[in-house]
Amino acid sequence: MDITLALGGGGAKGNAHIGVLRKLEAEGFRVRAVAGTSFGGIVASMYAFGKTPDQIEELFAGVDQNRLYGHAAGDGPSLLGLAGASKLFDDAFGAATFDDLHLPCALTGVDLKSAREVILTEGLVRDALLATIALPGIFPPRKIQDWELVDGGTLDPVPVQVARMLAPGLPVVAVVLTSPVGEPTRTMEVNIPYIPHILVRRITRMRPAQAFDIFLQAVDIGNRQMAELQLEADDPEVIIRPAVTHIQLLDKVDVHEVAKLGEAAVDAVLPELKRVTAWPAKFARKIGMK
Repeated sequence: MDITLALGGGGAKGNAHIGVLRKLEAEGFRVRAVAGTSFGGIVASMYAFGKTPDQIEELFAGVDQNRLYGHAAGDGPSLLGLAGASKLFDDAFGAATFDDLHLPCALTGVDLKSAREVILTEGLVRDALLATIALPGIFPPRKIQDWELVDGGTLDPVPVQVARMLAPGLPVVAVVLTSPVGEPTRTMEVNIPYIPHILVRRITRMRPAQAFDIFLQAVDIGNRQMAELQLEADDPEVIIRPAVTHIQLLDKVDVHEVAKLGEAAVDAVLPELKRVTAWPAKFARKIGMK
């Protein structure tokens, strides 16, 4: 039962991707290619590099989340830096390039200069990761070649077409972490390391911070709508939606518990997954009928 995966962005919610991968393997599905953006890009690249879901989970669970977001020399303007994340990627990938990956894999970014999506399939994996997770304004843009790249989810929250490009003819399973359209928005907190929680609470009561929160909530509404419209246009064969809408982008989470949410989400769509990988569906795709 061969599939290709499109792993969406969502910050700390993305730990659910680990459980999705583990459950898919346990049910006998074979991932032949994987595309990802933002946190989905991190999981996608590690899986393509040969790490098992259990290994990825243990790696993430062992990370000190307070040390991920320090600034490094040369960082562009941003609220937080990625010094800790950069070290994590160095340790995990070293000088590995996309040619060293065991599965076809693509990450996405958005070039601020051209306002276009950039599909990253060559060069150093660590550089592509620092681009695909560069949340605009939160983390510094990443310069690669002539591009100035930010988070790929800015334009395409779930890279379905990229996944389809990697493995034509295979069903695309899209893992979506954004909240559904119509669900009420929540206060958008940014957990800033090194600042005591009581001070963060005082800052969030200030009028500029409250105004920024309204702006972020409006952006979130737009991103949800964009994600739904993009999914409707790209039409993945199966959509998996882990129940992670209660988690915010930079929340400190129990990685093991969030991964379980991914496993439960696969359980919910198992009949559909088996249908799209059965021979009648394969035949229909081969002759151009979905």
